[in-house]
Amino acid sequence: MALELWLSLVVICVLGALSPGPSLALVVRNTMLGGHKPGLATAISHGFGVGLYAAIAVTGIGLVIVQSPLIFQIIQYTGAAFLLYLAFNALKSNGSNIDLEVEQGQNDKRINGWRDGFLLAFLNPKLAIFFLALFSQFVDVNASLTHKLIMIFTVGGLDTIWYCLVVFGLTRGPVLAKLKANSHIIDKVTGVVLLLLAVRVVIN
Repeated sequence: MALELWLSLVVICVLGALSPGPSLALVVRNTMLGGHKPGLATAISHGFGVGLYAAIAVTGIGLVIVQSPLIFQIIQYTGAAFLLYLAFNALKSNGSNIDLEVEQGQNDKRINGWRDGFLLAFLNPKLAIFFLALFSQFVDVNASLTHKLIMIFTVGGLDTIWYCLVVFGLTRGPVLAKLKANSHIIDKVTGVVLLLLAVRVVIN
């Protein structure tokens, strides 16, 4: 794969990762609730989910998903249901108990970073559309396996690195303490955002 082509892909992926959305909200909330371990788990599993969709797009399975209304809607509505589940948990959360629960190790039932990050990415069929459109500019029918693997690992790797950096930024210095102090506000805002996104997924 030519260097200039790869750099173009990197720029597009970085801009996509930097755009705020439910993924960022989830990484911030899981980090706030559980610290760096759940935050990193969310970041890594989300990157894996994104990389998996990239692989699906490269192999042509993504085209099947996009062209099959039933499959697309099943994934779409399941994703909306998962967003509603996350929104409900955020809205009913009592942020004042976070410090005590983290100290006593009781926050595991509320968050599962490995599950949350992966499902948030995988239950978003619009990623298939995005990667099909993106990869059509970078992959031709004669592309080698190495070429395709580079693209898959670039997409998944950059997503993982970005959200891991977010976690490290949040858990360094006074940032996490300030987030916990305002956790009740952050939970409510996160819940509303996820709720609106779930509604948007259904009506679009």
